[in-house]
Amino acid sequence: MAIYRKLRFAAAATTAILLATSVSARAEDGWVIKSSAVSVEKTADKLVAAVEKAGAKVFARVDHAAGAKSIDAELADMTMVMFGNPKIGTPILQAEPRAGLDLPNRVLIWDDEGQTKIGYLDPADLKARYKITGADKAFDVMTGALGKLTDAASQ
Repeated sequence: MAIYRKLRFAAAATTAILLATSVSARAEDGWVIKSSAVSVEKTADKLVAAVEKAGAKVFARVDHAAGAKSIDAELADMTMVMFGNPKIGTPILQAEPRAGLDLPNRVLIWDDEGQTKIGYLDPADLKARYKITGADKAFDVMTGALGKLTDAASQ
C-alpha cells in the first residue's frame, strides 16, 4: 500500500513540475508566451535567422529600449520583430482585408525581471476577431510556423 502512495505522490509531483516549467503558455488575452534560454538580443537574432531560413521576409526589427533611451527614459530590453510570408498571409487578406492591420506577424521579445520572454498573438484570435472564413489552411500553417520559429529562437 505504501508503494502506491509513493507512486501517486511521484506522479503528482512530476505533473506539478511539468506544469510549472511549461515552455509555452497561451494566456487568456490571446498571447502565446515562452521563456528563452538566452538574452533578448540573442533571441531576436535567432528569430531573424530562423525566419530567413524558412524563406519568409523580415520587415522590421524594432528595439524599443533604444527608443526609450533616445528620450532619456529607461525600458528593459525589448525588441519586436515583424515578418511574414505572402504565401501564408495573402489568403487571409483576401478573405478579410482588415486583417492587414495585424499582418505581417509580430513577435515581441522582452526582459521580464531577468528572464527573457518571447511572445506573439495566437492566430486563432486574429481569425476570431475578424470572423474570417475560408482561410483555415493559411491559419494552420501560420500557427505552426509561429510555434516552430519561436521555439527555434528560444533554445
